[in-house]
Amino acid sequence: MQVQTMHFKARAGSKLADQRLQQNLTKLSTKFVSARASAVLDIDFEATRAALKERRNRALDNLDVWLDTFEREATRRGATVLYAESTQDAAKLVAEIARKHEVKKVIKTKSMVSEEMQLNRVLGEMGVQSIETDLGEYILQINDNEPPSHIIAPVVHKDKDEIADLFAKTHNKPRLTDIPEMTREAREVLRPHFMSADMGVTGGNFLIAESGSVAVVTNEGNEGMCTVMPRVHVAVTGIEKVLPTLEDLATAMRLLPRSATGQTISNYFSLLTGPRAEGEKDGPEHMYFVLVDGGRTGLIGGEFQEMLRCIRCGACMNHCPVYQKIGGHAYGWVYPGPMGSVLTPAYVGIERALDLPQAATLCGECNSVCPVGIPLSDLLRKLREKQTERQLRPRSERLALAAWGYLAKRPTAYALFTKLAVRVLERMGGSGKSISRLPFGAGWTGTRDMPAPVGRTFRELYKAQRSHIG
Repeated sequence: MQVQTMHFKARAGSKLADQRLQQNLTKLSTKFVSARASAVLDIDFEATRAALKERRNRALDNLDVWLDTFEREATRRGATVLYAESTQDAAKLVAEIARKHEVKKVIKTKSMVSEEMQLNRVLGEMGVQSIETDLGEYILQINDNEPPSHIIAPVVHKDKDEIADLFAKTHNKPRLTDIPEMTREAREVLRPHFMSADMGVTGGNFLIAESGSVAVVTNEGNEGMCTVMPRVHVAVTGIEKVLPTLEDLATAMRLLPRSATGQTISNYFSLLTGPRAEGEKDGPEHMYFVLVDGGRTGLIGGEFQEMLRCIRCGACMNHCPVYQKIGGHAYGWVYPGPMGSVLTPAYVGIERALDLPQAATLCGECNSVCPVGIPLSDLLRKLREKQTERQLRPRSERLALAAWGYLAKRPTAYALFTKLAVRVLERMGGSGKSISRLPFGAGWTGTRDMPAPVGRTFRELYKAQRSHIG
């Protein structure tokens, strides 16, 4: 997926004006948010989150050790483990595997790392057909390879009628609007690909060091078809996904589905270990792991290491008031929402994602729902500080912040300034008591009026109230 983060403001504006998108995005609060709230009542969320946070930290603090353990165990069970420093290197490794095994067709499950790698494009350029089998990803692929807008529900931005039109156009069949019938139609189209593919490519929700296994979680069962039917299975995932033990995995699985879709457990859960052994009736003949760095080691030991705990549940974006209004495409790269606003600058460079750390209210809702306790709002604030330090923000913005900082450190001057400001703003509000045009605040008043203050500061009002009570 090409980096388009520099177009964030323009894209956000167009998404806000898209009434159909606004209606479609209500699914986030009516489905995912409410479902999660109910699902976490079944467990002691805070205690389980603390346990998973500790386990993820243990893995990251000794990442090299656990990766070495994973490689040793996976190799002992017949798999091949390959490392890629960049996403481009990772795509080349998968292409080489396909070439080695004379692959003509690849079937894929949903994998955000493969989006980082632009894997479909790379395979297509070498003449290998790559078919997305996750229903949402399949819909996007037949819609001119549209990128996903959500890491869990990639097609959340579309409604049933849009998909019905797309199916009728692509499949050359009568238009259907019944969801089970539409799903069956997609299944009938995809089934021949499952049966004829040479290689399956999956992501990996977690890697288990002690057994050399990969855990793959889906709700559609396509991961089974992608890993059992083809001769070759390639699992691509980030190096940070390793967990030391199966016990760690059990803890993670108590929180991942609850946080992602509000389910107590996903419909399908596969724990895959090595290729088909002698005497086994199914499974691939060859199994590969492509473990991707792609900027991840740059976070180890630094102030953003906590971001590597992320288990890609999507809860932060489901609850984010900004994401709920603009969707995922506005963010311009693989990972949207609060998690993407931290990861994208870390992976592609802060200078290429100037607006993303600003694309948050810092309300802290993402912090409260994160199943591994990542302080996302604090990390976004740190990115804003780095942008200011490196003078990457507009000069007018930096001057305004410097002026505010000067006053904030001088209580007497701050009190005098605010006393004057509220009186000026009161007069600007006029009889209607609202301000339609605010100097240096067009970002607010360009789309709404600002209520005018009453002409006294909070301190003045508080003092008057105390005197009245006394």
